[in-house]
Amino acid sequence: MQLLSQAFVNNELIPAKYTCDGDNVSPPLKWQAVPANTKSFALIIEDPDAPAGIWTHWILYNIPSDVTSLNENLKRLPEGTMVGVNSWSKKEYGGPCPPSGRHHYHFKLYALDKMITSQKLDRNGLLREIQSHILEQAELIGLYR
Repeated sequence: MQLLSQAFVNNELIPAKYTCDGDNVSPPLKWQAVPANTKSFALIIEDPDAPAGIWTHWILYNIPSDVTSLNENLKRLPEGTMVGVNSWSKKEYGGPCPPSGRHHYHFKLYALDKMITSQKLDRNGLLREIQSHILEQAELIGLYR
């Protein structure tokens, strides 16, 4: 499985438009070569370089298996998709906004063999829920500052 964005390439700078220095909108994402028995997808965007430890910017889960992209500035989620709680304790996208230095933003997509029934999950809760249900994982890394 491969995760891509039309906005930036792997290990390159994320345009300011998708950060707190710009419009703070979610970047477009697409994925391909999905496992045949995928029931849903989960997406976590996180910054492992944050001073306080991993900072979670966006969590989506129960993305339907027939969805293979997310539009820029996503306002309407695919039907059934759930939004998890990010590190700002909000259920929304929060773009890169590092205090200092260059940070690596990991966009992690998981193909899962089930739908997740739990609600209001944060990063750790979602990872616990999916740990034995991951068929495949793809990652895209963007840099900022």
